[in-house]
Amino acid sequence: MAEKQYWLIKSEPDVYSIDDLARDGRTGWEGVRNYQARNFMRDGMKVGDLVFFYHSSADPAGIAGVAKVAGRAYPDPSQFDRKSEYYDADSDPDQPRWMMVDVEFVEKCKRLIPLDELRGVKGLEKMALLKRGQRLSIQPVTPGEWAIIAKLAGLKCR
Repeated sequence: MAEKQYWLIKSEPDVYSIDDLARDGRTGWEGVRNYQARNFMRDGMKVGDLVFFYHSSADPAGIAGVAKVAGRAYPDPSQFDRKSEYYDADSDPDQPRWMMVDVEFVEKCKRLIPLDELRGVKGLEKMALLKRGQRLSIQPVTPGEWAIIAKLAGLKCR
């Protein structure tokens, strides 16, 4: 059996927040339109993997909670919906270009862990999120990084 992997997903809290996920319980992570992020969902994310839920474009931006991957990657239907902001006229229904996964709420952080604070934490120096110019909406997190942040955030799921 494959070893559990860890991830970070970004969402603007005024679009979809950790509180929205807590209310909904589960949601499809649609609208990803970056090939590398799509590949992480399609080829890397497995059911049961844990995910940091990161509030981006916020003041402050930071880790707000934890979700888990609740379903295998499948074609994102918004790519075929002409009314969707995520519509892609070049995507072929027989060979869909864009994928999505379902994520399920696990736990909210006792407090938001701000990006600026993460930058100063020993052991996170190489974390993808903290690299200059890193804008991917889905990123891998190493087991070591996960353990450091989970402890810092006082999370039960470690």
